[in-house]
Parts: sequence; structure tokens; C-alpha cells
Amino acid sequence: MSADRLDLRTRNRTLLQRQLLLERSEITPLAAIGHLIGLQSQAPMPPYFGLWSRLANFAPADLAALLLNRQVSRLVMMRSTVHLMTSTDALDLRPLLQPMLDRSFGSSAFNRALVAGAVDRDELTAAGRAIVEEAPRTAAALGRELAGRWPEVDPAALAQAIRSWVPLVQLPPRGIWGSSGQTTYDTAEHWLADLPRPTTSEPLPARLAELTHRYLAAFGPASVADLQKWSGLTRLREITDGLPLRRYLDSGGQELLDVEGGQLVDGQTPAPVRLLAEFDNVLLSHAERSHVFDDGHRLRFMTQNGLVSSTVLVDGFVAGRWRAEKIAAGERPRIAVELFARVSAAQRHEVTAEAIRLGAFIAPEAERADVTIEVAG
Repeated sequence: MSADRLDLRTRNRTLLQRQLLLERSEITPLAAIGHLIGLQSQAPMPPYFGLWSRLANFAPADLAALLLNRQVSRLVMMRSTVHLMTSTDALDLRPLLQPMLDRSFGSSAFNRALVAGAVDRDELTAAGRAIVEEAPRTAAALGRELAGRWPEVDPAALAQAIRSWVPLVQLPPRGIWGSSGQTTYDTAEHWLADLPRPTTSEPLPARLAELTHRYLAAFGPASVADLQKWSGLTRLREITDGLPLRRYLDSGGQELLDVEGGQLVDGQTPAPVRLLAEFDNVLLSHAERSHVFDDGHRLRFMTQNGLVSSTVLVDGFVAGRWRAEKIAAGERPRIAVELFARVSAAQRHEVTAEAIRLGAFIAPEAERADVTIEVAG
């Protein structure tokens, strides 16, 4: 029996629904973060905008409370990038990703510095853990203290090794809306000591199978290459080949996987304008992304060194980028939008309306946001 083919718009609308972008959800921020398997958080503020674009009645204080209560944590996870995770997932999933983190660090100049200095991994890991668990440290302070024991090695390499080998949580007030501060670290195990430890009784293939199902529920249907792009892990076909998954083909004939019973969304379903955060995972979690944006637009919002702008979805696809200009207390928010795809007058009006709502989220006490829209040539 041949597999069904999925067209681009069906994949787009299905992804939007699973990403909570087709309509704002009433679920809690904690539930949303769990469903999405985290939000990329290279910078501390994007998760606030990521949740605002997905949830009804979300306020910055909701996420700030989760961070302060240690229900969510910011640490290095998928693709060796910082993610905001539920703290349960931070503890449970980080060990699954360690092979990817080891591979990434192993190919770096930092690792070559450790090899040249004959640094023992176990000794360095134990020393790094002890330092940050004694009191939170910045990366620079951690490197300096470790260099007291390994003076011939670059302190930055020592600190980066701990960041790669040990799950280090970035502590509040870093990541708290309206606050600022240096990035300081503690180990996830120490910072989250009051949480139950994750069970490790299941064999690794079973845990990777569960992760696969969760990925597909949030990002599917998707290929094995997509799953590996999102996670940074390799050889996952060995896992997916044995799973009872629904199988489709994309318009080019590539196999797509989905959870059994996963609902598809009609490609003609209307998709509202959405303003996505910087580094939004909906743009970063597939190897082939034509069902999210036109590759001809990619360099408009993604730089060669991996920076990803805040973007505008129109009819479900990236059509522009936006930025909120810094404002003084009491001033009207200023939202600047640049459109680089053709949009109708009605869609442009919808972009303006959504930007006004964003302004009210940023500064609820201020007057209506001042929105400017520029059409790029």
C-alpha cells in the first residue's frame, strides 16, 4: 500500500496547529513549554514573545514566576544551544543529548586546548561541579578558578568544557522580564535538588523512541533528517524504523513520519498573522523548511553565523521580520516591521493589528504602539 502524499500547505497548517500558532491556546505556560519540548533561548527574552504568540492571556509575570519557582530552567540542550525547558525535561532529556554535546565540543579548539594540557575529563568535571555548587559563578569566574589547578590551559576552554559536559542552569535574575544581570551558573542537579530524579530504568532506545514521539507531536509530520536536525543527534533511523508510526511522503517523495492518530490540518485553513520571537524553533527544527519559509528569503532573517531575527508569519509562511525599539518608561512602544514577501492590503492591516497587540504586551500601561511597516525591495 503506497503512502499518502502531503502537500506543502497541509504540512504548513499541521505544523502551525501543533506549534500552537494556528490559534492561541488556553493551556498553561508550563504545559506549553513541555509540549513544545522547550523554546530556544540564546537570548533571555525571546521565550516571552514565543509564548505570547502561542497562548491566550499570557503575561510576562507568568514565565518569570516559573523561573523563580524553578519549574522551568535555561540550559544548553538541543543543537548545543540554550533552551528554556521544563525543569523535569532539563533533568530527563539532557543525558540523552550528551553524545551530541560531546561531539560538538570534541571538534572545537577548546577541546584541543584540553588535549594539549592533558586534562582528565573526570577530574575537570568534578572540580567544575564543586565550584558552581559551592556558589553560582559566571563562566569567566569558573574558568579562572579552574585555571588555578590547570594553569597551562586557557580558562575559557576549561569553562566551556564544563558547560558542555555538565548541565549548567543559567540562574535568575537572568531571564526575568524587566531584570538584568550577569549569567551565573549552577548544576541542574543542585539547582533542582527538590525535584524527583528522572528514572533511568528504561533502556536508551525506549527513551529515544519517546523523544521521537514528542518531537513528532510538536513538529510533525517530519523526516528522520528533520528529527536529527532538531535534536543534533545522529543515527536515529535505527530508532524510527522499529516504531509504529504513520508514514507519508512529501511532495518530493521523501518519507515523513508522524504519530499514530496525528491529525492533519486542511491546507486551506486560514492562518492568522503571527509575530514570532528570535530563534523560534518553528524555523530551526527541520532539515528541509520549505513548508515554513521560501529559501530565497532565508538570508533576510537568518545570518551566516546563526542569528535569527524575530519574524512575521503571513498566511502561515515567513513574510517579514520585526523589532521592538527600546523605549523609556511611559513612552509608546515602537514596533518596526519589514515585509519582504508580497502581502495584500487586508494582510498588511492584520500585521498592523498584531503589532499593536504586541505593543500592549510589552508595555500594557502605555498608549497604543506606534507601528511602522516598510516594504523591502
